[in-house]
Amino acid sequence: MPEIRLDHITKRWNKFYAVDDLNLVIEDNAFVTLLGPSGCGKTTTLRMIAGLETPTSGRITIGGKVVFDSALGINIPANKRKVGFLFQNYALWPNMTVYQNIAFGLSNIKEPHRLSKQEIDEIVHRVAQVVKITAFMDRYPAELSGGQQQRVAIARTLAPEPSVLFMDEPLSNLDAKLRLEMRYELQRLHVETGSTFVYVTHDQMEAMTLATQICLINNGVLQQYDAPLTVYSHPNNLFVADFVGNPSINFIEGRGKQRADGGVELDLLGDKKAVFKPAKPLDLPGWFQDRDAREAKAAEEHQKKAAEKGFVEKANKDEAFRYHIDKVDDEDVSLPEEPVLTNEDLVLGVRPEFIDIVSSGALEGEIYGAMPTGMESTIKVRVGDYLLTGVVFGSTLFTIGSKVHIDVSGDGVLLFDRKSGQCIAQGSLEF
Repeated sequence: MPEIRLDHITKRWNKFYAVDDLNLVIEDNAFVTLLGPSGCGKTTTLRMIAGLETPTSGRITIGGKVVFDSALGINIPANKRKVGFLFQNYALWPNMTVYQNIAFGLSNIKEPHRLSKQEIDEIVHRVAQVVKITAFMDRYPAELSGGQQQRVAIARTLAPEPSVLFMDEPLSNLDAKLRLEMRYELQRLHVETGSTFVYVTHDQMEAMTLATQICLINNGVLQQYDAPLTVYSHPNNLFVADFVGNPSINFIEGRGKQRADGGVELDLLGDKKAVFKPAKPLDLPGWFQDRDAREAKAAEEHQKKAAEKGFVEKANKDEAFRYHIDKVDDEDVSLPEEPVLTNEDLVLGVRPEFIDIVSSGALEGEIYGAMPTGMESTIKVRVGDYLLTGVVFGSTLFTIGSKVHIDVSGDGVLLFDRKSGQCIAQGSLEF
C-alpha cells in the first residue's frame, strides 16, 4: 500500500487559510484520523489528498508518485489516483439491488482492461463476504437498515480495490449502538483489506478508538500527529489537552517558580499551595529561553515570507487557545481583558481519573454534582470557588453537598506555559 506525503500544503480562499503549510506523512497501511473542531480544515485536507480540491500551493505524493505539485503544474485528477470514497451520505441507487449497487462502479472500469461479468461477479461476492452482506444481495436499499446500507456503501467502495480509502464522517447518521458496532467493523476491514484508511471526524472518541495515528488540526494548523494514547497522555499544548478526553481535563491556573531541587512551587485554587514535581529533570528558566528563541525565529521567518511576491496575510489569525476554568460562578468572558503574563504564570492539566477521593486527601471539598453510570461515576468537587471533575470507578453513591477529601495521584499531571500554551513537563502534584 502507498505512503502519502504532504509537503507545505496550503489552501486558502482570498485571505482565509483553510489549511496552512501542512506537512504530513501517512505511512503504508495506516489508519489515520483527521480530527478537530468544525471548520478546522480536516475535510479540506482529505479532499486535497483525494483530488477533489486543488491546493493553493505545495506538493502531494501517493505511493512515490507526485499527484499534485503547484511549482511543476502537476494535478492528477481524482479518478486517476486509485482512491475510494465513503461519505456521510451513502448515495446508494434506490432502483438497484445491493448486488447492482456494488457492481455499478466495476462495470465502468476501463484500465488495465474491462472486467468480464464473471470477474465482476467474483469481486462483488468477495467484498460482500468481507462486510457480511451476502444474504442481502437481492434487496433494495429501502429494505435495509442504516447499518446494512452503510455496509453496502463500504462494499461498493472496496470493490475496485482502492489503495487508499477516504472516509468523511461516515458513521454520523447512525445511532450510538450501531456506531460502536461499525467502529469494530472498520477496524476489522482495515486489517483484512490492508488498505490505507484516512478518516475525518470531529468525534474524539471515534478518533481514539479507530486510529493508529491522530492528526489533530485547529484553524488549519497541525497541532499534533501521534498515536492516540500519546496524544491523550502527552499533548503538545493546551488545545490538544482540552480537545482529547471525555470527561474533559481540569485546567488549574497557578503562579510559581522553580526550586533548587527541580520542583515548581505553585499558588493555586485561590489560597492553596502545591509543588509540581517533574518526572524528568526540568530547567524551567532554560525552557523559557528556548520558547523565546523559537518565537523570535518564527517571527523572522514570517517577515521573510511577507516580503515574498504574492504573499497573502492570514485573515483568520492564530490566537492563543482560551481554555476554560470551571468555577461555581462562571465569569463573563464576552469582553475579556488580556492579562499581562510573566514566566511565573502557569497552567496545570489534571485528567479526571487522577482525582482521588480519599480520607487522607490534602484538599477538602464538597460534592457539587454526581453522575453514576453503573461502572463508574463522574463527579464534580467544589474546592473554594473552583470545580474539579473526577471519575470514580465502582457503584459508590455520592450525596450532593457532602464533605470529601481529595488528592491528585499519579505522575501524569501536565504543566503548561500560560503565555504560549505549550506543554512544559509531566509529573506529579503534591499539596
